[in-house]
Amino acid sequence: MIGRFTRAVVAVTALGTLAATAACGVDSGTEASPGGAGKSKALKVGWSTIYLTPSWMQQTDKMMKDDVAKLKQEGEIADYQVFNANGDTSQQIAQIRAMIQQKYDVIIVDAGSSTALNPALEQAVDAGITVVNFDSLVTSGKVVRVGTDQKEWGRMMGQWLGDRLAGKGKIIAFNGPAGVAVSEERWQGAEEALKKYPGIKIVANVHSEYNLAPAAQAFASAYSANPGIDGVFSQGGALSAAALQTLVKQKKKLVPITGENYNGFLKLWKEHESGGFSSLSTAQPNYLGVIALRAAVAKAGGASVPNQITVPLPKITDENLDQYVKPDQPDDSYPIPALPQSEIDKLIGK
Repeated sequence: MIGRFTRAVVAVTALGTLAATAACGVDSGTEASPGGAGKSKALKVGWSTIYLTPSWMQQTDKMMKDDVAKLKQEGEIADYQVFNANGDTSQQIAQIRAMIQQKYDVIIVDAGSSTALNPALEQAVDAGITVVNFDSLVTSGKVVRVGTDQKEWGRMMGQWLGDRLAGKGKIIAFNGPAGVAVSEERWQGAEEALKKYPGIKIVANVHSEYNLAPAAQAFASAYSANPGIDGVFSQGGALSAAALQTLVKQKKKLVPITGENYNGFLKLWKEHESGGFSSLSTAQPNYLGVIALRAAVAKAGGASVPNQITVPLPKITDENLDQYVKPDQPDDSYPIPALPQSEIDKLIGK
């Protein structure tokens, strides 16, 4: 999906050597679990990620490491390494090719490019390696892909906003960087939904990085030119927080703003819900990484796994907000309840 850096703009850093920057422990053996006579060997697993800097990636990393620990105890995984490309797609390709040479059993990928990684990943598949891609997806049909429907993200938000405004009013569309796939897909979905409401007028279509500071500046400028708005279609949590902060600071009417499970936005929502503020938010859930890991282990063990796994988008509403917002966690965290193992098993076809 990149140039699709969905949660941060990361400086590109060329690395001279291949290095695993984080690992969930390293076991020396690859034998099967105790008492597992006849069971296939425990797996050597590598996760190739385009970056680890954003808090979303760090949370995903922790979730995956916690699950790896369980799978090690069960004798499914022998060795697990994380390879961080630091925003450099060419470095990510080199790391993937190194894993092929080092005969990894499983490669999990959060991609830095929707197309550039395809040859290396297809080479891995041809070498008998199980490859599962999640979050930022490649276009190759040879790998298992685990993601959400970004158009449905926008469609769901646009539908809610149109209904909330009873089909009429002025709105600002607050999108991510122009040309970035995730931003374009979410907006396409929103446009489809909003077309059903001819009484809704989009007075500005604003683009911003998915970061609070530039988003605040972009929204303040658009709002200054269009102060009489009735709502905001926002497709990212930092964008939503920036929009709501602007209205609060200027002591303006708190119009409906769609959002994401960015904790800073959830805190503001909770703080101002008694004053009538309302939202519908969703999430690119961190447990996509765990689903990818479980799918990879199942497939490497001989199970039949769908080639495309579309994970349902969660809905955060006025009614269930308390299940998501975390007052004791940083603003730039992305709270999400864990997905039960039974639900993961259904998604991967077990």
